[in-house]
Amino acid sequence: MTLASLLPLAHADAVPISELDSAWSTPPAVLAGAALALVLFGQAFIRLRRRGRKDHAGWDRAALFVAGIAVATLALVSPLDAAGEEYLLSAHMLEHVLIGDLAPALLLVAIRGPLTFFLLPAWVLRPLAGIAPLRAFLGYLLRPRVALAVWALVFAFWHIPSAFDLTLQNRLVHDLEHVTFVLAGILVWSQLVDPARRRELTIGGRLTLAAVLFAAGQILAYVLILSFSPLYRPYAAQDERLFGLSPLTDQRLAGLVMMSEQVVTLGLCAVFLVSAYSRQRAARGEREALSLAPRP
Repeated sequence: MTLASLLPLAHADAVPISELDSAWSTPPAVLAGAALALVLFGQAFIRLRRRGRKDHAGWDRAALFVAGIAVATLALVSPLDAAGEEYLLSAHMLEHVLIGDLAPALLLVAIRGPLTFFLLPAWVLRPLAGIAPLRAFLGYLLRPRVALAVWALVFAFWHIPSAFDLTLQNRLVHDLEHVTFVLAGILVWSQLVDPARRRELTIGGRLTLAAVLFAAGQILAYVLILSFSPLYRPYAAQDERLFGLSPLTDQRLAGLVMMSEQVVTLGLCAVFLVSAYSRQRAARGEREALSLAPRP
């Protein structure tokens, strides 16, 4: 008998299916975090444009950042959150890929380049930069192998059925799960996007990392899709079935959600990386041709 089986569902039947479409919430931490992120981006955006660098602070960047914040916030405050907690594994999976994959990707693509260094005002950045242990810790987390290891640990742990079930029984554990998904997503997408241009990974290395992330996601997706029985007890024990989905159909749909989201996000990432590699090779070829051309 596991700890998960000893505890009642913390949110079971809190929102009847008939009222699910109006189950919007206003968690203070989520709204405060979104507001702070928008303020930090706004001041960085304005400062960079005032310096004449509109090429690095275009309105497309603002749109991407707002989209990233909107994706993460809506996933956590909309009826999707209640549906995922109480009725559907597929809804819960969709929430996780939105906050842990799509939102971090949009946010980091939005701030790539100089915007990254303007996100924190100087009066905040200088004291933090003077804390050597903090710099060392962040530098360690941003090592490609460490970032991947953290992501893999978070990804694997929270999909263990007993751990996953526990998040539905304890609000604090559920919030911790969401926080770790967001942080792990930021770590691996920092390697793929390289917003600060640290260049710890070559384009080939970033493509390899994308392939590893995709493979890990597909393994879980296939486990969910090909399983002959429900793996997560709370979703198999629902009194009412949302949309009439059986537990096994819902579980297979969850696998398809993960698979589809990764195809889109990591697939687009691979396309952009291959395009960047092609441009690099073309530029290198032009430089070599110029160096070999006879001088007048």
